[in-house]
Amino acid sequence: MINNKAKGFILGSVAAASYGMNPLFALPLYSAGMSVDTVLFYRYALAIVVLGIVMKIQKQSFALKKADILPLCIMGLLFSFSSLFLFMSYNYMDAGIASTILFVYPVLVAIIMAVGFKEKISPITMFSIALAFTGISLLCKSPGGQTLSLVGITFVFLSSLSYAIYIVGVNRSSLKDMPIAKLTFYVLLFGLSIYVVRLKFCTELQMIPTPVLWGNAISLAVFPTVVSLITMTKAIHYIGSTPTAILGALEPVTALFFGVVVFGEQLTPRIILGILMVITAVTLIIGGKSLLKKRKIRVKHSR
Repeated sequence: MINNKAKGFILGSVAAASYGMNPLFALPLYSAGMSVDTVLFYRYALAIVVLGIVMKIQKQSFALKKADILPLCIMGLLFSFSSLFLFMSYNYMDAGIASTILFVYPVLVAIIMAVGFKEKISPITMFSIALAFTGISLLCKSPGGQTLSLVGITFVFLSSLSYAIYIVGVNRSSLKDMPIAKLTFYVLLFGLSIYVVRLKFCTELQMIPTPVLWGNAISLAVFPTVVSLITMTKAIHYIGSTPTAILGALEPVTALFFGVVVFGEQLTPRIILGILMVITAVTLIIGGKSLLKKRKIRVKHSR
């Protein structure tokens, strides 16, 4: 039998890997001339439909307690603003650089947990964060010597901060005991309101023109949204906010894999080194504590 900790690491890895599939399904929609708000509207709306069907099959109640409405609204807006700020940053800088800067969110999660909830940050955790961040920096193709836009950096930081607060909020609020499908359903429902307003109550919503693009939109709703959110929430319950956030280092690795396999991007030694550093960081988070315990036991026995 797999213990809860192992389940948490597996689910956290699945969450990160599925979230990394965003470019695979989003880029064809952007290429067809669809706006950021339209793509995000379909992503959230279709995900809500999928989760509604899941809840019906599981015979879950859609009823909410009054005390849960405000936290759900806040979580939904945080998650939605995180998506929006990230996509807005793409207008000011290369998407690869934006994704690299976004990975500051595990550091923000660790800081929030340490300052707000007195969680101890082990040396292995700090080293893993630094190693993963360095590895992801190597995965980023930066244009030589170009000064980054302050506006773009601000948008990415706001995206990262929103996501970090969301991860902590799910684990530390009254919502942690809510069924995961129901929690995700309402987070996305409240988050959808951002795009309804930005699209002037859907009067500026673009229609999806072809069945193939509908397939992309549905896949965008299912894999990087429903699957990622549900598995991430379960992982947070099993292993906590900080390890789940650090497992997010697998997101850009997944995105890179599809970039190489599907979009024909080049795999260089620098990129291979970056991947190895990320995998090492994730491995340290998963096995580091148990290795330290074994070492302590050996030291005790040797005395």
